[in-house]
Amino acid sequence: MPRKNRRERPAEPPTRSAQDSNLVDGPDGRYQTRAIPGAGAAKTYRCPGCDLEIPPGTPHVVAWADEGDGDDRRHWHKGCWNARDRRRPGQWR
Repeated sequence: MPRKNRRERPAEPPTRSAQDSNLVDGPDGRYQTRAIPGAGAAKTYRCPGCDLEIPPGTPHVVAWADEGDGDDRRHWHKGCWNARDRRRPGQWR
């Protein structure tokens, strides 16, 4: 029987999931953040940046203090999280 030549596949880079967190340094300290895809957002949350609701199915960001245990995590609209150093809660317009 003839021998089959098989090509070795290159190692694939690890894929990122919603469970991967990133460290972010900002003017108010260091935070861990996690991107939540729309399919993973099953509840309604209130964004601390604009004080509006994040409805189920909306992609958003979860952030908590790096030195904390995650009990202080907050759900943010992505735009509110990116603009957090330029405005205070309730000043969304």
